[in-house]
Parts: sequence; structure tokens; C-alpha cells
Amino acid sequence: MKPEQKQWNKAELKIYILLLCAKADLVETEEEFILIKSKTSTDIFDRMYEEFCKDDEDECFEKIQNAVGRHKYSYKELSELKKEIQEVFFSDKKLLMKEQNLSRVLDNILY
Repeated sequence: MKPEQKQWNKAELKIYILLLCAKADLVETEEEFILIKSKTSTDIFDRMYEEFCKDDEDECFEKIQNAVGRHKYSYKELSELKKEIQEVFFSDKKLLMKEQNLSRVLDNILY
């Protein structure tokens, strides 16, 4: 049995989601990391990256879905998060099929 997940705040959840987006095409680039790090503190990035590296894809989706369910997001917050997700996807100047699929999955979880 896994230990219970710490309840993330919105900033932590955002970084975890963006890390998942960076890994969508199976290649995490320096540009993606620079972009994600620019949106948070070093402490939050390091903590969330360490946790993210321990999780498989199913655990990622489960954690995200559980965390999203605990927070009340406004339409504006969701729009901003979606914009940041797209920034990560396009940081390498192309949108691959795996990234498009992840975008659809995240849309279903977030909206």
C-alpha cells in the first residue's frame, strides 16, 4: 500500500502537470525545464520533480485528478493553466501526436 499523497496547493499541482507535459513526447528538453522553472520557485520545482520521477503515467493521472477535485478553479485560472500547458508543448516548436493526446486527457480532467 502506498503512503497517502500530500495534498498539493495549486502552484505545486501546476508544476506537476507541466512536468507531465514535458515528458509527453518521451523527451524532456532543457527548454521545457527552463520554462517550467520560470513559473515557480526552485524549492517547489525540485520537490515536484522528485515526486514526478517516482510516478508512472497512471499514478500521474490519478494524482492530478485527485488534486484538481480538491481545488476550486475559476474559468480564468483554468484558461491560464491551459495556456501554460500549450507553452510547454510548443517550447520545441512542434506539437506531436502524443502531446495532442495528453492535451485532450488533461482537458477532460480539468474541465
